[in-house]
Amino acid sequence: MIQYLVYMAVLLLIPLWAQMRVKSTYSKYAEVGNSTGMTGAQTARKILDDNGLYDVSVREVPGSLTDHYDPRDKSVNLSTDIYHGASIAGTAVAAHEVGHAIQDAKDYTFMRIRSALVPIANLGSNLSYFLIIAGFIFGAMQLATLGVIFFAAAVLFQLVTLPVEFDASGRALKQIVTLGIVQSDEQKDARKVLSAAAMTYVAAALVSALELVRFILMITMANNREN
Repeated sequence: MIQYLVYMAVLLLIPLWAQMRVKSTYSKYAEVGNSTGMTGAQTARKILDDNGLYDVSVREVPGSLTDHYDPRDKSVNLSTDIYHGASIAGTAVAAHEVGHAIQDAKDYTFMRIRSALVPIANLGSNLSYFLIIAGFIFGAMQLATLGVIFFAAAVLFQLVTLPVEFDASGRALKQIVTLGIVQSDEQKDARKVLSAAAMTYVAAALVSALELVRFILMITMANNREN
């Protein structure tokens, strides 16, 4: 029982730590203005144009840290503070989302794989726990095993997301430095913002992987008892 409680505490603390880190880092550098005075919207537009992505739009969306790139309509969507702000944090976040647009334009392999996995991952996320719980309640290990397979698909999606996000951050940092959007002394701070954001994806993938291992061990033990 104690081991289980420790395990559950770890599962809760890892994503909580990652979220606290990204929020504290973002809050810190959202108060630090960039030397060029460019807003997130201007940063995004400049990088897009410099890479010939004139058809990709830059839009303002409500909320905080709701920034994302939508490949369906080729749009970089920036939250209000990022869109209008001229901070180091805003520059880094805007550039990161444009990094995804560049990946899309260059047909980045891991982005294509992730897109292909979306339907399977959504199905896995919605059905896996139900199948696993039902399997153990009714003693139907085949049903539980099917649930684990669905859950594994969701874990695979999160693992594939990691290179996509790290690559987008790498592209972002390269662009804002090359184009002179940040100066040399600001580069370190921009990297901190990007690194903190990446940790949320690492934490999510780690937690899911640990859960997958636990489910596999549970089914293995149950099958051994039956045999």
